[in-house]
Amino acid sequence: MIGTDSNHCRIVAESLAGRREVDEQTFDALAALSEKLEHLKGIDSIFSGVEFSSHVEKLRSHKSPIAVG
Repeated sequence: MIGTDSNHCRIVAESLAGRREVDEQTFDALAALSEKLEHLKGIDSIFSGVEFSSHVEKLRSHKSPIAVG
């Protein structure tokens, strides 16, 4: 599972840096990381102050692209 988490982090980091396209995989990775963070916050209050960076929040606020065709 840790390898999968680091892959999600890599996808988001590369998308934020402009090294990869912001696509469905980016939004899937963001959703997975968001879910993991919420799970951690539910396990222990020590994680209550952990938040994503403003850059990630801005990316999360965009709508996921819709495939046409």
